[in-house]
Amino acid sequence: MDLMYKSTRDSNNRVLASQAILQGLSSDGGLYVPENIPVLKKSMEELAEMNYQELAYEVMKLFFTDFSEDELKDCINKAYDDKFDTSEIAPLRKVGQVYYLELFHGATIAFKDMALSILPHLLTKAAKKNNVEEEIVILTATSGDTGKAALAGFADVEGTKIIVFYPKDGVSKVQEKQMVTQKGSNTSVIGIQGNFDDAQTGVKEMFNNKELAKKMLQNGYRFSSANSINIGRLVPQIVYYVYSYATLYRKKQISRDEKINFVVPTGNFGNILAGYYAKQMGVPINKLICASNENKVLFDFFQTGRYNKNREFILTTSPSMDILVSSNLERLIYHIADEDTVKTAELMKELSTKGSYEVTEKMREKLKDFVGGWASDEETAQAIKNIYDNDDYLIDTHTAVACHVYNQYVSETNEMTKSIIVSTASPYKFADSVLRAINEEGIPEDDYEQAKVLQKLSSVSIPKAVEELNNAPILHNTICEVRKMQDTVEKILNLN
Repeated sequence: MDLMYKSTRDSNNRVLASQAILQGLSSDGGLYVPENIPVLKKSMEELAEMNYQELAYEVMKLFFTDFSEDELKDCINKAYDDKFDTSEIAPLRKVGQVYYLELFHGATIAFKDMALSILPHLLTKAAKKNNVEEEIVILTATSGDTGKAALAGFADVEGTKIIVFYPKDGVSKVQEKQMVTQKGSNTSVIGIQGNFDDAQTGVKEMFNNKELAKKMLQNGYRFSSANSINIGRLVPQIVYYVYSYATLYRKKQISRDEKINFVVPTGNFGNILAGYYAKQMGVPINKLICASNENKVLFDFFQTGRYNKNREFILTTSPSMDILVSSNLERLIYHIADEDTVKTAELMKELSTKGSYEVTEKMREKLKDFVGGWASDEETAQAIKNIYDNDDYLIDTHTAVACHVYNQYVSETNEMTKSIIVSTASPYKFADSVLRAINEEGIPEDDYEQAKVLQKLSSVSIPKAVEELNNAPILHNTICEVRKMQDTVEKILNLN
């Protein structure tokens, strides 16, 4: 029997995995969730002996049941190849008493590579499987990392176009440069005069616009998404939680069935939700520690049960987490509401009309897997400095948020459960902020010169992704107002 997916807002809206991947967002505005979360079939002893590609197949075959073994293995082998600069794909580094899961060894030096390396292959196979003849237009909003990873994944992939919107003044220099220098005849990058939430809202509105969908079909196009609202993005992220636990077990750092914590820097809630799914699959996870920056909407939610986006939007040194509407939280709401699609739809309507909602006490009780914490920019910088001074290890600003939250958690609870901090980006991606944090003097203005200083301090080679940016020509320079996002898309696609 194939595992079916249904919308968080309508239990009658049921599709196969390939159809959920193709659509990205459900037609009713909901997100696709598996009707049940499968349990791992192999023992931890067996999983511990597998490499990343083999383990990825063991996890993904349970979710993507309408893909054949050959199809899925082909996607996996094309995704997790030599574009990663370590054979392990997701190495674990022990620093002090904690482990860092380094997810930044892919083509764009951020964790989004882990899922966006495989999504184009899943999507094109899903299109063939469902006899889709239209060209697929990947429409995506990014807070910095998804954009470049998606662009790199879909560049010149036959039968696709990709359009990425990003907040013009809300990403790092390197993040912006990575996007606006992207090659590929099917790629478009647009900076908006607004923040990430504006970009994400605009993209969702286009997905839900029936008139636009009709016009797209008339011109031979259909939308899909590369954001973590797409289940084809979320499932591959489950793999590294299983893999990192299996790695600790293989290295005899943990005993059989020993529970560990994961600390996850979190903005749109996709990364930590993948950890929650891994726990439901049988990975012995104790707490999922949700680390927020000063836009601490998730921290407040876990503290109070009330989600409230009606607050000042703060630009921080961890821009990929500068988010007030965490889209993937909707999936968790659905699960803690006992899979009640009516209740989920009602709460999401409150969010869109009032900017807030509150979960019931019964739902709050089901949030015990999670702990929230947050860090200011000052605390983030201090975390970078402390770990560099004490352990000679450089981390980026997002990982530093998680590092601070972890230390705070240990200090408050005295709990010494073995913990993995999910390290989501290379320090080279945010070189300016990292250099300021460690009090480096005379920081150069040029981002490549900053990278050279970082190399001297860290003795870690400048990643290929940063080397390639040096002197790369700007290929995308479109800026638009938020209200003009749809007009811009129609112009790019020459819609009649």
